[in-house]
Amino acid sequence: MPVTTDHDVIRKWVETREGRPARVRNTEGKQGGVIRVDYPGYTGEALQTISWEEFFEAFEANNLAFLFQDKKKDGSESRFSRMIDRDSVKKDANK
Repeated sequence: MPVTTDHDVIRKWVETREGRPARVRNTEGKQGGVIRVDYPGYTGEALQTISWEEFFEAFEANNLAFLFQDKKKDGSESRFSRMIDRDSVKKDANK
């Protein structure tokens, strides 16, 4: 699966799938908070929509990378993504 730290790639991928940047409620004090992508129909009370600026500030403060899947096995568009530690990507690349 592809991994990126490019803000433009992340934003385009998320918006293409009608997602919005979000933060887990009551986590904003910790380096910008715990960030997630929120999709229509999946919003829970635990998430609050934030701006892309806030999202990427937390993304950088927490040294994250964006792991994502473009297509499912059946060829349909995937919404699977995960925030991962950026340093783990560098370690894996050196194996």
